[in-house]
Amino acid sequence: GLEIPGFGWIFGIVLAAMVGVVIIGGIKRIGNVTEKIIPLMCGIYVLAGLVILLLSLDKIPGAINVIITEAFTFQAGVGGFVGVAVQGIKRAVFSNEAGIGSAAIAHSAAKTDEPVREGIVALLEPFIDTVVICTMTALVVVVSGAYDNPAAGSGVAMTNWAFEQTISWFPLVLGISVFLFAYSTMISWSYYGEKCWAFLFGREPGTILVYRAIFLVFVVLGSIASLGNVIDFSDLMILSMAFPNILGGIILAPVVRKRLDTYWGKLQRGEFKVYK
Repeated sequence: GLEIPGFGWIFGIVLAAMVGVVIIGGIKRIGNVTEKIIPLMCGIYVLAGLVILLLSLDKIPGAINVIITEAFTFQAGVGGFVGVAVQGIKRAVFSNEAGIGSAAIAHSAAKTDEPVREGIVALLEPFIDTVVICTMTALVVVVSGAYDNPAAGSGVAMTNWAFEQTISWFPLVLGISVFLFAYSTMISWSYYGEKCWAFLFGREPGTILVYRAIFLVFVVLGSIASLGNVIDFSDLMILSMAFPNILGGIILAPVVRKRLDTYWGKLQRGEFKVYK
């Protein structure tokens, strides 16, 4: 919850109202909102990260050396064996949702004659989130010295401190960016949950309205509850999603491979219409 006593529930109600205005409009309104928010959020963050890295070009080789050296120490190896299995997977899911089957729900709503093509587009998301943005964040954290400075804190606080060392006003921008990310995430996940709810309980308007009301109530509760409890609950629920999805991915792998081979063959033969 917020640090100001008694203010968390007010913020939760306002946030629930903002989310409700969008999700009641359905997938088209959800798409219209997220397609504007997410690129803006990513653009601001990446631009600021590039500015800091350009101003610290001489420190980047040393930062890369620190990252690689620390990754292959004995301590990192022992800790990584457990960390990758537990903490690493949890944080990776929060970064790009890969492996839990949630993003597939949104991509399945896309209008396309080639499902494989949509799948390839979906592969770009974890690349941009994790390979580009997370790598940039790691370099900023290292070149700024935040990674070994106790005053920097941890998590978002460490990132905030790292950016602030070069761009004094950026914490405000980062705060807005994080809020937009959280807002767009709530909107997207409301749609994921709605599709699953409809599958289990039916697609009647009244049934869907019940789900949306429950979702908005939890938005308010999430604003009141402590951050630790919210994250722990989210980790548990996401972990429960990962197991059946990974199993399904393994079972369907031969089907996906066959469809991919067919698509790739058509692409090489030039059978797809080219738009100029």
